[in-house]
Amino acid sequence: MDLYYQQAAPAARRPWAKEEDKAFEAALVTLPDHAPDRWERVAARLPGRTPQEAWEHYQALVADVDLIERGAVDTPDCWDFDDDGDGRATVASSRGRPAGKARGEERRRGIPWSEEEHKLFLDGLEKYGRGDWRNISRFAVRSRTPTQVASHAQKYFIRQANAATRDSKRKSIHDITTP
Repeated sequence: MDLYYQQAAPAARRPWAKEEDKAFEAALVTLPDHAPDRWERVAARLPGRTPQEAWEHYQALVADVDLIERGAVDTPDCWDFDDDGDGRATVASSRGRPAGKARGEERRRGIPWSEEEHKLFLDGLEKYGRGDWRNISRFAVRSRTPTQVASHAQKYFIRQANAATRDSKRKSIHDITTP
């Protein structure tokens, strides 16, 4: 089915209204992914839209989501809610609540950094330098946001500065340095 739409002549471009986007998203949620007539059924819920337009709109949506997930698109600061695994979240609202969370809603705990992520962080630190958290996040540790990288770096540098007292402390991922 997808091959048919890839080979079809491009449809005349008409901007999608917000109402159409909402109906499109609702159709995607309710219709099975692999239905042979999926795009015809999606278009049936969108007056004035063809199955070709629905399929192209879906492909554009998938491409946009991919760019966002890869960090290739600058997103608003309020989207950087994630914490770096230490239980402290980035606060991005003026009321002191983490961005995107309603009152009383439980915040999910962060995922600790793996040794592999830390080594990628060290490689990125060497390549892009101290303070370039966005590029380290974008090109070295792609699984973490710039905020998470900055927080991890802060803890790493504190741990390195206090290296003299390390013998009495438990081991940490921050003890790993470049060879």
